Amino acid sequence: MSDLAIIAGQGRLPGLLMQADPQAHVAGLQGFAPDGAESFRLEHLGSFLAGLRARGTKRIVFAGSLRRPSIDPTAIDAATAPLVPRLAMAMRQGDDALLRAVISVFEEAGLSVIGPTDLIPDLLPAQGVLTRAEPDSDAQGDADRATALLRATGPADLGQGVVVASGQVLALEALPGTDWMLESVAALRGDGPLARPVPVGGLLMKRPKPGQDRRIDLPVIGPDTVRRAAAAGLHGIAIEAGGVMILDRAETVAAADDAELFLSVVP
Repeated sequence: MSDLAIIAGQGRLPGLLMQADPQAHVAGLQGFAPDGAESFRLEHLGSFLAGLRARGTKRIVFAGSLRRPSIDPTAIDAATAPLVPRLAMAMRQGDDALLRAVISVFEEAGLSVIGPTDLIPDLLPAQGVLTRAEPDSDAQGDADRATALLRATGPADLGQGVVVASGQVLALEALPGTDWMLESVAALRGDGPLARPVPVGGLLMKRPKPGQDRRIDLPVIGPDTVRRAAAAGLHGIAIEAGGVMILDRAETVAAADDAELFLSVVP
């Protein structure tokens, strides 16, 4: 039996980790746990941690997306009550603070938190252009602008993505996420009520927040990201080397080639 537990949310990444360690125990928050996984409530986190230790779990990996659950104060059990003040304070401070608090709670329970890329290093591509299309000088200028913006907004615990065209910021990732952001750009360029005159082309840049703990909530792209970027009229995607995972890389690169988008891994 594996000493690994996968705390799984939604999306493709948890399934890839299950393939990497088929014997791992899989669990998830109620409402987000994959089929067949152990489901637990945040109000019972302390008891859940005790159960992990009892089954011999030593390593934890978090994977997949989820929304912040609502908490029922009347359902908090005795083992979880001491954790509530810290988690409640972190929830008011933003996603990064909350994730750091969650990691510390698991580590204080004697569990080692690892990142998905510790199990599947190939999720992180090497620096370079992965597609037939390559970024031109205009795209490089947009990438520089996007990088500067994300480095400025990251400390404020904003998102990990931005869309820039001709040096203009069309969208900055926030709580709704990357997919919603790209769909918003598509709406800007459509013929509906949200349409506005904006520059053509542009790129999506994805980077982790400065100082982010890269064991959890590392940015991810995949084939659906490429398709949404194409639908938004972008010319390409740039991601940080060592900081953004690509799921189903061959399919993702093929989708970009089909759409004649560039996919660039940058410093």
